[in-house]
Amino acid sequence: MSAPPCLQCSLARRGFLRTIAGAVVATLTGTGQAAALPVRFGVASETRGDERRYPLPPSDGATIDDVNEVILARFQGAVYAFNLSCPHQHTALRWLPEQRRFQCPKHKSKYRPDGVFLSGRATRGMDRFKVRRDGQQVVVDLDALVQQDRDPAGWGAAVLRL
Repeated sequence: MSAPPCLQCSLARRGFLRTIAGAVVATLTGTGQAAALPVRFGVASETRGDERRYPLPPSDGATIDDVNEVILARFQGAVYAFNLSCPHQHTALRWLPEQRRFQCPKHKSKYRPDGVFLSGRATRGMDRFKVRRDGQQVVVDLDALVQQDRDPAGWGAAVLRL
């Protein structure tokens, strides 16, 4: 005995939706859109005056150097170096790998992996250090901190394109 037509339609519709949902998840995971961005902890491999050298991050994610108060982030073909503190009230920022963003634990200001401000009490993006590449190292100039609201062009240029 076969199922009534309504039940057959319902089962077919569920199967179709399950297949589509699986394809969407597979597609997003394959492009990195649904995958978490890892967080690593480390320190500069070398110090020269106000410069700190770090290995070029092998993949997207964030490396936190709490000794030098630097966050090194690789995201979508670029590397950024940020001050560890939130620009609002200087609380240490947190990396939320599952949400793929930074957040201030004090007032919940949120930032994209490139430091762009999303929401919260802060009024600008994360403060960036000027960076350059030297072979397989990222050189961060701790004496060259750029604030988005005071120097938009300098802030936009404080990025290492890979």
